[in-house]
Amino acid sequence: MESIIQNISSLTFGQVFMMAVGAVLMYLGIKKNYEPTLLVPMGLGTILVNFPGTGVLNQIVNGQKQAGVLDILFKAGIDTELFPLLIFIGIGAMIDFGPLLSNPFMLLFGAAAQFGIFFVVIVAVLCHFDIQQAASIGIIGAADGPTSIFVSSQLAPDLLGPIAVAAYSYMALVPIIQPPAIKLVTTKKERQIKMTYKADSVSKTTRILFPIIITIIAGLVAPVSLPLIGFLMFGNLLRECGVLDRLSDTAQNELVNIVSILLGLTISVKMTAGSFLQTKTLLIIAFGLVAFVMDSIGGVVFAKILNLFRKDKINPMIGAAGISAFPMSSRVIQQMAQAEDKQNFLLMYAVGANVSGQIGSVIAGGLLLGFFS
Repeated sequence: MESIIQNISSLTFGQVFMMAVGAVLMYLGIKKNYEPTLLVPMGLGTILVNFPGTGVLNQIVNGQKQAGVLDILFKAGIDTELFPLLIFIGIGAMIDFGPLLSNPFMLLFGAAAQFGIFFVVIVAVLCHFDIQQAASIGIIGAADGPTSIFVSSQLAPDLLGPIAVAAYSYMALVPIIQPPAIKLVTTKKERQIKMTYKADSVSKTTRILFPIIITIIAGLVAPVSLPLIGFLMFGNLLRECGVLDRLSDTAQNELVNIVSILLGLTISVKMTAGSFLQTKTLLIIAFGLVAFVMDSIGGVVFAKILNLFRKDKINPMIGAAGISAFPMSSRVIQQMAQAEDKQNFLLMYAVGANVSGQIGSVIAGGLLLGFFS
């Protein structure tokens, strides 16, 4: 009893607060179904690392350092960037690039919708973050958790905790964040624009060559992005080549599931009260939201500019689907189109922009690493 009382009395307000944050993350994952594969293990991990003298982190016992299991996993999986890269193999195996290959024009929106990343890099520098921290904060706008972790673990490992929480939280909140941002810069008439979808068949050869060609182009444009883009395209090649179905299924299921568990728990190493509860944490979360919103607005505005020169108008909401949050963003665009006009079907165009956003965000992360690492 004396030991229990001593442990309770040694808890600080910050540690209790962080445990409450962990409980909220688990609530969002379980009750609201917001990215449960990451938020649930991250939430429980946050509780684990905030107990005084917790055995899951490195600690000094009788003058000797004892390794904690989460610190071991962190060094093995995050310091080496192994976990986020393995996740990308699974993501690549899940993605069907068919809608993009049918409409290669959608690649432009995957590039335009990365505007928020670079916008926030500039804003963060003006707010006295150093350039590496600013780049790590900006990448939250990629709406891609593994990319955010990969970039920040190299450029600003001390900010990894709040960046990971912000990235995955905003990914989960796409249906809440994007509609107001889109409506802010569009009119009802623009949201009602109909686009006739013509599904051109995509040959098997094209599907196989696509990941190979993208890897080569990325290697020439942003070689530092090759770990990200290469693993993503390797996963897609497993899916499309037709002779590695077992490996493709494993990448989509067992690999992603196991690494997601380890990744969520391991990130919590940076969720201790001492490293998380700082003024700059709130700034990081706020800037991440700005990056996310500006990505959506950037894609929409780019589509509106294109419409000035096109006879067949593009529904500008398609531009907002150019973020990396696949497939949530494309579903949001379809739902908004249906809300304006029940006969308006934009899903396949939105999916094409959405998968191009996956490529665009990875290349954007590679460019930030190339410029600032």
